[in-house]
Amino acid sequence: MGACSSPVPIPSQFDAIERIPIHTAFVHEQKIMYLDIGQGEPVILIHGFGGSMWQWEHQQHALSSQVRLITLDLIGSGLSDKPDIEYRPDQMLDFFVGFMDVLHLSRATLVGNSMGAGLAIGMALTHPDRVDKLVLIGGLPSHVIQKLTSPTIKRALESRAPSWLVSLGNRLFGGMMVESILKELVHDPALLTPAVIERSNRNRQRPGLVSPIMKARNNLPLWESGYATRIGEVIHPTLILWGEQDRVFPVDVGEELQRTIKGSRLVRIAQAGHIPQWEQPASANQAIMEFLKP
Repeated sequence: MGACSSPVPIPSQFDAIERIPIHTAFVHEQKIMYLDIGQGEPVILIHGFGGSMWQWEHQQHALSSQVRLITLDLIGSGLSDKPDIEYRPDQMLDFFVGFMDVLHLSRATLVGNSMGAGLAIGMALTHPDRVDKLVLIGGLPSHVIQKLTSPTIKRALESRAPSWLVSLGNRLFGGMMVESILKELVHDPALLTPAVIERSNRNRQRPGLVSPIMKARNNLPLWESGYATRIGEVIHPTLILWGEQDRVFPVDVGEELQRTIKGSRLVRIAQAGHIPQWEQPASANQAIMEFLKP
């Protein structure tokens, strides 16, 4: 039935505080959708597990005044294509390097949130010559499951329900599921307006989204064995941002990450949860812009 349904159209502009044109890059014959604004040294914003470019809506104007700001929906996420691949960490890195190649970026500063921070760490370890600086926001540590304190996300990562059942539940109860997850990601519930919840639910309802999420979840052990044990080998200048009220990974996880990456700096963001750049953008943007100065 899904194969016979009409594809959901991709909007031409990113609707946030301002309207920004959406671009298309073809990487390994798959469409990667992205934003590209500003001039200067390139900075790429990488969303987290199950997320999309909307998590960076408050960074577009502030950061693009200083740098060339590139914000993508990763392969399998948001508006980008969702091919039938395994979504192993090495495949995600391969698509990311391909994305940089299409944009003719030899190097860039990578800013990653949660699992997006894990991809940024993977890039720094596997392709160190392609990375200038790192900004890691709310992740991604070693021993992920043990350090998770979010009951909802922990259940989702540990569940072994078949994809068809998860897809059905997403269709029937998606709104309630999205709201439950957002309440654990965001510290201030007043920010979770009906419009925000509806937008998040609309993103979760995009065809083909569930399978990539579940495959990425199933490949978490490959992150643990292939990258997490090597975090201490990161040599790039690194800024770590952490919400003081993060209910996914508590702030002591960020402190441990800071001790593991030599020379890194930790900035705690007050009154913020797991997406501090969205919840407290003024504080997060100031810290990032200061870090990006030559």
